Amino acid sequence: MALPYKISSLLYCFNERGEVLLLERRKEPNLGLWSPCGGKLKTETGESPYACACREAAEEIGLRILPLELHLAGIVSEHGYEGQAHWLMFLFEVKKRLRHLPPPHTEGRFDFFSSDAVMQLPLPQTDREQIWPLFWRHRGGFFAAHCHCHPNGRNDWTLEESFLPSTVYHPPA
Repeated sequence: MALPYKISSLLYCFNERGEVLLLERRKEPNLGLWSPCGGKLKTETGESPYACACREAAEEIGLRILPLELHLAGIVSEHGYEGQAHWLMFLFEVKKRLRHLPPPHTEGRFDFFSSDAVMQLPLPQTDREQIWPLFWRHRGGFFAAHCHCHPNGRNDWTLEESFLPSTVYHPPA
């Protein structure tokens, strides 16, 4: 049986103290786990990953942003995540800093965490294994990674592209 392919945009939002905003999810996928807010692209309307990120920022945290206020930090594909679906995720850092904690949402409740505290939280397995370490290492740059999720819980990771912040290509003026 073929698995559905789902596409999402995730938002890595920070407050003025440099803490990241996470959502404790009330729904699957990742029920009871902490992850960045975001959601699935409206593929039936041809929505772009950037438009999805802007829409989700408004819907989930009440933040109105434009695509130019996003930095595409990474792309992660997951083959057979939890045996339920294949995922293609666009990870965006929101350039605008948040001043307040957003109110609870139907998707879950929000809180801010330091980078050290994130790894102490209940997280999705793939986030803990690679996505958070890759995000922190590449913050300000870009990465692309693929995860082949096996039914026994083992994950095989491939880093497909890596531009560390000091190696980001800037075309000549």
